[in-house]
Amino acid sequence: MLFNSYVFILIFLPIVLAGFHLIGKVSHHRVAITWLVSASLFFYGWWNPAYLGILVASIMFNYAVGVYLGENKSKSILTVGVVLNLGLLCYFKYTNFFVENLNDLTGSSFHLEKIILPLAISFFTFQQIAYLVDAYRGLTREYNFLHYCLFVTFFPQLIAGPIVHHKDMLPQFENNTLYKLKASHLSVGLVIFMLGLFKKVVLADNIAIHATPVFDAAEDGEVISFFDAWAGALAYSFQLYFDFSGYSDMAIGIARMFGVVLPVNFYSPYKSKNIIEFWRRWHITLSSFLRDYLYIPLGGGRNGKVNRHINLMITMLLGGFWHGAGWTFLIWGGMHGLFLVVNHTWRELLKTSFPQRNKGESAVLGWLGRILTFICVVIAWVIFRAESLDGALNIYAGMFGINGVYLSVPLDLTTHGFREVLSSMFPSFVFGDVKRGINLMLMMLIVVWFLPNTFDLLKNNQPALGLESFITQAKTIFMWKFNVLFASALALMTITSLFYMSAPSEFLYFQF
Repeated sequence: MLFNSYVFILIFLPIVLAGFHLIGKVSHHRVAITWLVSASLFFYGWWNPAYLGILVASIMFNYAVGVYLGENKSKSILTVGVVLNLGLLCYFKYTNFFVENLNDLTGSSFHLEKIILPLAISFFTFQQIAYLVDAYRGLTREYNFLHYCLFVTFFPQLIAGPIVHHKDMLPQFENNTLYKLKASHLSVGLVIFMLGLFKKVVLADNIAIHATPVFDAAEDGEVISFFDAWAGALAYSFQLYFDFSGYSDMAIGIARMFGVVLPVNFYSPYKSKNIIEFWRRWHITLSSFLRDYLYIPLGGGRNGKVNRHINLMITMLLGGFWHGAGWTFLIWGGMHGLFLVVNHTWRELLKTSFPQRNKGESAVLGWLGRILTFICVVIAWVIFRAESLDGALNIYAGMFGINGVYLSVPLDLTTHGFREVLSSMFPSFVFGDVKRGINLMLMMLIVVWFLPNTFDLLKNNQPALGLESFITQAKTIFMWKFNVLFASALALMTITSLFYMSAPSEFLYFQF
């Protein structure tokens, strides 16, 4: 069941929302939680009921281990718990990958039936590993089992995050005010949800048709021109941006309708002036998990610059591998690890060479950093999106001019001539699609670089957790107002979104 489907918006969500608040209104809080857990399990089972058993078994096992660790602080039990969680994840996500590569390396012919990846296993595994580690550290207390079940299964964030932390979520379930319907929660949640829906079905899905043909052509071995390669890479960069931003908004908006405030997971990452800032803004909850439970335990930056760089590379390689079982994801993680190492090295060089330099930053340098960061991110997205190394190399050959940079017709800026020039620059598309694609990408660039994001617009309404460090930086004079004008704009966006939902598409992060 997709968030961007009629069955979810018109049937599932209203029924679950009404049931939760009606039950909570008469103070049957345990029943209300049971209702929400049951609805979440139904939501998960909608995809494939066979995998419900894995989710339920994982919850029961980790809750029992967490309770034990809270009382006994056994490092061996923690190790067993973490290893079993990772083992389950590795079996479903990486077994086929390792067998295929073993066959390639040794010439053997081991064969396994393709293992289907259960939805959300990457997300609920990481959430529960964090719970076990914190239980061992004495940072958790024994929580109600029903509350723990809801912490893991809560359907707005179950399938593709954000990766929620027990200290943020479980106390909210114990708050009596959660069970009382508030117009403020409903209105703020509805606005965030509808903005996210618009991003997904109107922006992301429409730009996708300009990315897919380029990547498909590259996989088929076609020669990709310079202009086509960059158009495809940029189109995918915007598709992924608005797809993930849209999903994150929708998850936070749905949760808010229930009175639950989820952590921010996406905060205008293409406005970042360096790659370090990018990773503080993109998939924020995953970055925080990798920092707290991998990078810092490895030693972080405590043992010198060389060790810090090694730890960064290990963290980013494993972060890339978390996204998918393939060399393309490992390479993508390695590219970002290298970017981070270069960024940290550059900062250290500036600090050493110019210790008295003005800490302020000129607008020109800020924009140069933003553009350079954006270009690096776009280049890395190619290997992330490509289905094979050959496909990625084919697009890179076009992007870096290896296939030549040329026009097959003379440059002519008349209306008829301009049409021929565009058709020559982008041979993979018909002219009408080219013109539409260019307009879409220019519009999206304006949106991601210059306009306030959802949380800036609603910053006076506590739209998400963890916004403090971002909101203080935001200089937004345009704020969302709950009046007729804004309601009319939201209604228009909603109608447009519902019109585009006739053929709903999955969110890209459902694949990871």
